[in-house]
Amino acid sequence: MTVIIMISAVNLYAQDTYNIRVHDPVVAKEGNTYYLFNTGKGIGVYTSKDLENWERAEAVFNEKPEWTDSVVPDFGNHIWAPDIIKKEDTWYLYYSVSAFAKNTSAIGVVTNKTLDPENDNYKWVDHGIVVQSVPDRDMWNAIDPNIIYDDNGTPWMSFGSFWNGLKMVKLAENLTEIAKPEEWRSIARRERSFELDNKDPGDAALEAPFIFKKDDWYYQFLSWDLCCRGEKSTYKVVVGRSKNATGPYVDKSGKPLNEGGGTLVLKGNENWYGAGHNSVYTFEGKDYMFFHAYDASDEGAPKLGIKEIEWVNGWPTVEPMK
Repeated sequence: MTVIIMISAVNLYAQDTYNIRVHDPVVAKEGNTYYLFNTGKGIGVYTSKDLENWERAEAVFNEKPEWTDSVVPDFGNHIWAPDIIKKEDTWYLYYSVSAFAKNTSAIGVVTNKTLDPENDNYKWVDHGIVVQSVPDRDMWNAIDPNIIYDDNGTPWMSFGSFWNGLKMVKLAENLTEIAKPEEWRSIARRERSFELDNKDPGDAALEAPFIFKKDDWYYQFLSWDLCCRGEKSTYKVVVGRSKNATGPYVDKSGKPLNEGGGTLVLKGNENWYGAGHNSVYTFEGKDYMFFHAYDASDEGAPKLGIKEIEWVNGWPTVEPMK
């Protein structure tokens, strides 16, 4: 059954947040249609012609990828935090497989020639694991992928949450595996209590990097504090920038993101418990931030948010939550 959700223009300009439940939205445009991918059973999908009226579409995976039980036993096909890019004539959709608060995690990738289910070439082809984290081996977590090309045309994947911070790894040209020899970077971290067990996510609460090129700068957006906890969610978006895709990134005050820096972009209030896990795109000549926020009027349910970005002295700003 097709579910169509209508949002009025009045609501759009009143609060820039819509009454569809999503976590971790990313967006691509093909033809005259926007495709929104989000955390959900088999990767949730919505479509829109105008960023206002959204229609639920079929999930990417009707059944869980075959490899997922090797990472998370009895995986329930609830797939997290996708990211999507297009290279030449192929779409690459990255996704996260994990268990909550554990770094038994992996990032996979699935490809398609088109995003339109009515197109004869529509077929998702899974390529399996790109990168995997293992408890007690890795002090990082392989979730929340984001892909960026540097000025030399080299693809990099940033990812991560908690533990010892956010990481970046060079990808091979095929975009389905890590490049050899391996090249890794740390791109953001917060202070973690030393005495915590390695299996503990820890108290250095950061995740979900998203890197966006604007003029001569790369901007790393990331989320601080706690998601996914309803009224106890404290999510917020911060940012740093660098002349290089691989960093180092610094905030507006000059503090490195690798030393706990981050300039606040968006946070919650009495109406929205938290707002975070954002993505950023240019559509029709305007820059937009997509994110989710926890609705205080609906028991903390996660709702889609879209805000237009204004750039002030080289830094991104958005209107506060209302």
